[in-house]
Amino acid sequence: MTSLLAESRSVRTQAATAYRSHNYGIYIVLLAQLMLVLDSAVMNVGLPHIQADLHMSTGGLSWVLNGYALTFGGLLLLGGRLGDVFGRLRVFWWGLAAFTLFSLVGGLAPNAEMLIAARALQGAGAAIAAPSVLALLTTSAPNEHARNRALSQFTAVSAGGAGLGLLLGGALTDLASWRWTLFINIPIGLAVLATVRRYVTETPRRPGKFDFIGALTATGGAATVVWTVIKAQDYGWASAHTIGGFVLAALLFTILGYTESRHPHPLLRLSLLKDRRRVAALVTMSGAYGSMMAIFFLLVLFFEGTLKFGPMTAGLAFLPMPVTIFVLSRIVPKLVERYGQTPLILIGAAGRVLSFALLLGLHDTTNYWGVVGPLWIMAIASGLSFMPLTSLALKGVEPEHAGAASGLLQTMQQLGGAIGFAVIASVYATFGKVGDFTAGGHPGFIAALVIGLISLASALTLIRWPSRTPALAVD
Repeated sequence: MTSLLAESRSVRTQAATAYRSHNYGIYIVLLAQLMLVLDSAVMNVGLPHIQADLHMSTGGLSWVLNGYALTFGGLLLLGGRLGDVFGRLRVFWWGLAAFTLFSLVGGLAPNAEMLIAARALQGAGAAIAAPSVLALLTTSAPNEHARNRALSQFTAVSAGGAGLGLLLGGALTDLASWRWTLFINIPIGLAVLATVRRYVTETPRRPGKFDFIGALTATGGAATVVWTVIKAQDYGWASAHTIGGFVLAALLFTILGYTESRHPHPLLRLSLLKDRRRVAALVTMSGAYGSMMAIFFLLVLFFEGTLKFGPMTAGLAFLPMPVTIFVLSRIVPKLVERYGQTPLILIGAAGRVLSFALLLGLHDTTNYWGVVGPLWIMAIASGLSFMPLTSLALKGVEPEHAGAASGLLQTMQQLGGAIGFAVIASVYATFGKVGDFTAGGHPGFIAALVIGLISLASALTLIRWPSRTPALAVD
């Protein structure tokens, strides 16, 4: 009897240890994800200081952000497939190591050229690591409840991290230097690299012929889209340069589709796009990210230009957003289990549209409290919908293809964000006047509203309408 009790206690102890180890692994991987997301926003409020310190032109300054966005958005599909083939933990480790190394290089950069190169290589490291984060979280969950909880934490970090990045970037720039927006990655990156192998289990490798043509066309197509929308602000949306860029991207994606349908081990499994609900989730997520860029771009201009906030105060002004999203991440998994994904996705899409409609009421005499309401609505909409969207996009994906599916989802997010930012920034530049935020701000919010409506329209296709076919009478 005593031996049975001792054995039972031993089993419970082992189970508790395994549970704690699994949770530690989740938190370590999420810390890395937070670092990757922060870096896409953390430098925004410090751009004027970078420009003054390194004597950069306005065009060159934009590449501090665009260089990161170009390689990050362009290489995500490749990063996802590399994780599936060579092991997700291994690929995550090397991608994060590259990201951490080039954070140091960027922080030490003596000139604009080295900073831009370091940011581009940072983006490449992030693109290699990021798809494996989501794949590791979803494939290591022991059951659906644990999977939903991990996805909720992931989306809270991803959505709330951008707002937190503005706060952290403002604090570091005000209290130290813009260089610390890069140096801050080094201790975090080293801590993750030192501990992740202890608490996260490697996934099986999937040997097979590597799809080089798929890798080249997917990377080239995604990078071409990002490059084209970035440069559209300079050349114009109807210019031969912009139209040619989109034609080239379409050609590369056509070659990708042809190649993937015939390759035994494709970079992107076309079967992932045969699920109507997954495609709707991807389009909705892309539109959500695109419209949200207005919050970070236009409101930073409003806070610093109209309200005369400094970098740290401007970052603090966004605090309601990450706080709300992190709080909601605790309850959204339970809401999904009770009501399903579609209602929450619809509420989120409608909430974003309402937020932009309210922001159209901004004028030059509006104070900060006039912005808090729309900002909170946007936060609630994002907090409620991003986890269900992510869950729906990955639903039914075989574990061996989780990396490719994660790369596809994050590519759509990045492309949506890049296109949304380019459209909104172009509209603002076209109509903007010095000293008058509303001249360019209102058209910018209208553009964001249109993108939000496209996202809402895609979300509406998720509704399962009752069949109109009359039932046959049964004798």
